[in-house]
Amino acid sequence: MAEETVKKYITNEDLKNHNKPGDLWIAIQGKAYNVSDWIKSHPGGDAVILNLIGQDVTDAFIAFHPGTAWHHLDNLFTGYHVSDFQVSEVSRDYRRMAAEFHKLGLFENKGHVTLYTLSFVAAMFAAVLYGVLACTSILAHQLAAAILGLLWIQSAYIGHDSGHYVIMTNESCNRFAQLLSGNCLTGISIAWWKWTHNAHHLACNSLDYDPDLQHIPVFAVSAKFFNSMTSRFYDRKLAFDPLARLLISYQHFTYYPVMCFGRINLFVQTLLLLFSKREVPDRPLNFAGILVFWTWFPLLVSCLPTWPERFFFVFTSFSVTALQHIQFTLNHFAADVYVGPPTGGDWFEKQAAGTLDISCSSYMDWFFGGLQFQLEHHLFPRLPRCHLRKVAPVVQELCKKHNLPYRSLSWWEANVWTIRTLKKAAYQARDAANPVVKNLVWEALNTHG
Repeated sequence: MAEETVKKYITNEDLKNHNKPGDLWIAIQGKAYNVSDWIKSHPGGDAVILNLIGQDVTDAFIAFHPGTAWHHLDNLFTGYHVSDFQVSEVSRDYRRMAAEFHKLGLFENKGHVTLYTLSFVAAMFAAVLYGVLACTSILAHQLAAAILGLLWIQSAYIGHDSGHYVIMTNESCNRFAQLLSGNCLTGISIAWWKWTHNAHHLACNSLDYDPDLQHIPVFAVSAKFFNSMTSRFYDRKLAFDPLARLLISYQHFTYYPVMCFGRINLFVQTLLLLFSKREVPDRPLNFAGILVFWTWFPLLVSCLPTWPERFFFVFTSFSVTALQHIQFTLNHFAADVYVGPPTGGDWFEKQAAGTLDISCSSYMDWFFGGLQFQLEHHLFPRLPRCHLRKVAPVVQELCKKHNLPYRSLSWWEANVWTIRTLKKAAYQARDAANPVVKNLVWEALNTHG
C-alpha cells in the first residue's frame, strides 16, 4: 500500500500533450516513457515512434521487439503511470497469444530456412553465370535471366527476414546478410527497405501514412487520393493532376505491365534515399553494396553477344520479379484503408483490416517467402516464417472470436479482388466531377467516354 502512495500519475489526455520535439512520451503497459533522445538512435527509425507519440504503444512494442528490449525501458521511464490505462479484450488476447508463442520458443527457433534459401540463392547464381558465360544459345540466356529473377525474389526474402529478426548467429553476421542479399545481390538498399517497411507495418493501409499505398501518379487504390492528400511519410503532396488522372483511369489495364518494371522504381528510391540529407544508418556500407551490384550486373549483361539479347535478358529478369511485386500488392491493395495516423489502441484490428492472406499448399511456402500469411506476419513480424503456417489457425480463431476480418484468398481470387479495386478507382478518376485542371490530351482521349 505504501508503494502505491508514492506513484505519480498522469491521464491519457496528459500523455497526448507530450508530442513536441524535446518532449516526446509514449506509454507501455501503463507506464510513461520519455523517448525524446532515444528516438534519434532507434534502430527502427524515428517515423515508427513519431506516428504513435502521446499514445499507449504496448501492442506495437510487443510486435516489433524481443524480450531483451524491455530492459532498456527502465532508462526511459519518467516515473509516471497512466491512471486511466485500459486494455481492450482484443489486445488482452493478442498479448496472451504473443506470450504463449514465446513460451513455446517459436521466436527463437528459426529452423533451417535461412540455410536452405542461401544455398538455393548460391546455386541459382552459379546457374546464371554458367548460362551466360558458358552457353551460346539464346534460349539458355533467357533461362539464365529467368533464374536471375527468381534469385532476386528469394534474396529479397532473406533481406526481409533479416530486417525483422536475427537470422544469423549474431548481429554482425545478420548485418552482413542484409547487405549481401539486399544491396549487393538485388541493388536495393536495406536502409531504404527498413525505412519504408517499418512505417508500412506500423501504419498498415493508412492512405497518408503508409508508403506502400502511395503510388500516385501511377496507381490509386482509393478515390480519397483524388483530393491530392499530403503524404505524412514522404512529407510531400500526392498531386492528383491531369497526368495522374490519365494513368489511374486505366490502371486496371496497366497494373501487370507496370509490375514488370517495378524493380526500376526500387532502384530509383534507393538512390534518392542514399543521396538525400536524411540520416541513413550505415550509409557508406549501403553505397558500397549498391556499387557491388552495379558492377557485377552490367558486367554480366555485357558478356552477352548482342544488344537485343542484352535487352531481353534484362527485360526477362525484371519481369520475373513482377511475381513478387504482384504478391506484395495483393496482400494490401484490396484490403480496407483509412486516412490518418495509426493508433496504439487498435493494433490488432488495424492489421486484420489492412491485410489479405493468400492460401496455397505448404510446398509453395518457399515461393511466397511465408508472406502469403500476411496477417500473421503483420501481427508477429519477428516470428520466423517457418512458423507462420502453424500459428495461422490460432490467429483465425482469435479473429473469429472478436468478429474481425480474416481473409484468405486463392492467388486467382486475390488478383480478381485487386483488379476490381483498381477498376473501381479508375472509373472514379474518370468522373468529371473530380476537380482537376483541364488537359487537352485528356479531353481528346475521353471524348467518347
